Amino acid sequence: MTKRLLLLLLIGLLLPHLAQAADIPTLSMSLGDSDDPDAWFTGLKIIAMMTVLTLAPSILVMMTSFTRVLIVFAFLRQAMGTQQSPPNQILVGLALFLTMFIMMPVWQKIDTNALTPYLNEDLNQSVAFERGVAPLRDFMLKQTREDDLILFLGAAKMEKPAKAEEMPLHVLIPSFVISELRTAFEIGFLIYIPFVILDLVVASVLMSMGMMMLPPVMISLPLKIILFVLVDGWHLITANLLASFKF
Repeated sequence: MTKRLLLLLLIGLLLPHLAQAADIPTLSMSLGDSDDPDAWFTGLKIIAMMTVLTLAPSILVMMTSFTRVLIVFAFLRQAMGTQQSPPNQILVGLALFLTMFIMMPVWQKIDTNALTPYLNEDLNQSVAFERGVAPLRDFMLKQTREDDLILFLGAAKMEKPAKAEEMPLHVLIPSFVISELRTAFEIGFLIYIPFVILDLVVASVLMSMGMMMLPPVMISLPLKIILFVLVDGWHLITANLLASFKF
């Protein structure tokens, strides 16, 4: 342990000198010494944009279909009892690509109505933001239960808006997330039923044969896998996941 600490300390001391010797390019950002308020405002907007980019993973997880898809896949793996197969990387990657597929119509509307006009300088920033948020708001509203919206509206002491586009995001996003969790758990429960029944049947057969020392999972696991393959389980799960979203 002492040798490792000394080695890490030595690397930390030598790294700046190695970087200087190798002439590695560095990136720096400053607001400069300009007295023009517009220049300072532009610099602050760039910093704010970079801060928002750090929240991109949270936006992807909480404001898209990613949460429901990944939780359903996790329930499927637990119900089958296959431990780490498929691995987490495979499930997350599949959930990401399914999220891209499901959200593509929403992203196309955002690009057409907000991003492209803004880049062409046909819209100012505030109008582009409102047009960009509108398709995402519509998508989340269609997946969100009314009871969840009423819960957060009541907690915020706000009246229910007369129009969908007036729903504030700080109310809509948590309502959408807990609605997605409920829907994912409902689908996960339905996935568990056939596998639990198979486990009960295998356990009953083994007990009736007097093979109480044999773990039922040793028999039920291959049966679960072959059953899942025979019914084309991945196709059924994906088809029902896609059908569960409202557009």
